[in-house]
Amino acid sequence: MKLLTIVGARPQFIKAAVVSRAIASYNQTASNRIEEIIIHTGQHYDSNMSDIFFEEMDIPKPHYNLGVGSGNHGEQTSRMLIELEKLLIKEKPDMVLVYGDTNSTLAGALAASKLHIPIAHVEAGLRSFNRDMPEEINRIFTDHVSDILFCPTDTAVENLKNEGIPNKNIKSKVIKTGDVMLDAAVYYSKISTDKWLKENNLNAGNYILATVHRAENTDSAERLSNIIDALAKLSDNYYQVVFPMHPRTKNIIASDEKIKNKLKNSSIKVVQPIGYIDMITAEKNCRLIMTDSGGMQKEAFFHKKLCITLRTETEWVELVNSGWNGLTSLDSDKIIDSVEQMLKVDSSKLAYPDLFGDGRAGEQIVLKLADFINYTRC
Repeated sequence: MKLLTIVGARPQFIKAAVVSRAIASYNQTASNRIEEIIIHTGQHYDSNMSDIFFEEMDIPKPHYNLGVGSGNHGEQTSRMLIELEKLLIKEKPDMVLVYGDTNSTLAGALAASKLHIPIAHVEAGLRSFNRDMPEEINRIFTDHVSDILFCPTDTAVENLKNEGIPNKNIKSKVIKTGDVMLDAAVYYSKISTDKWLKENNLNAGNYILATVHRAENTDSAERLSNIIDALAKLSDNYYQVVFPMHPRTKNIIASDEKIKNKLKNSSIKVVQPIGYIDMITAEKNCRLIMTDSGGMQKEAFFHKKLCITLRTETEWVELVNSGWNGLTSLDSDKIIDSVEQMLKVDSSKLAYPDLFGDGRAGEQIVLKLADFINYTRC
């Protein structure tokens, strides 16, 4: 049976590593092996955001790289769609597997649905309930055309139920598996070292780790300026802020003299984008995480680190409800106030609820994929 996996961005490489490893394990004993064909859309094309993940995480090299690069949402998605349709017709897979909520996810789901190829969606059911976010539109569309929906949490299952999924008139299946990102955190934590700390002259517990890449933050000069202003003040007055800069964010800051000078004249430590294993090191040893990334919100929790999400809403509401994550408006003073309040929290006294499964989501996904494909072929 042939499974065609579509990835294109950092979080998807991490998730795909878990499932690909589980497929390899399954194939060692299965009579009906899964042939996985990996397509990299090229949505993340910078070597630090793409190539390094395939190398260090031991992910099978993509069979195809579409090399679409950056662009406006419509332009980028349409280029993916054209090329993916060609490959789906050529490869004739039994199922298409997509991850998360990127334009690569949307293009893969749309191409497969038009060709009547079954779709599996890993990380289904997430909702921020903010349709200004392109990721929210991608999630909703993908879930509503998918045949098998792998949900990481109870909340995700409930979100789908509220939208009428599964529907008795549509042969879709909703399965709670836990989160593949937890699988990855457990597996790769065992091989992480303190090399990255030494290379950057950092001591454990003495820095704030910050990332910014979401379009709603980077495409607004006011929001981005407010974030950099807050990071600068925090870096001067509390803990040094370490800022691995996303290529897209870097290009936007470089084109805005005001923000560029604000960053240049601050004590913020700007570093290159870092690979997943080094990111685990950075997360495990920081004092606090500040991010607009959905994945890093979870990674903070996995490593028992407090987090401030640079958004007013999140798809991971469980983390906010448990006290490990805090939301903030994008006013500079409000960001600083949110951080100040979070720094007062003693995380050792917080409950650590079982939210994301047992670290074996990848195994469950592969078994269910095999069952589904075998059933539909009968």
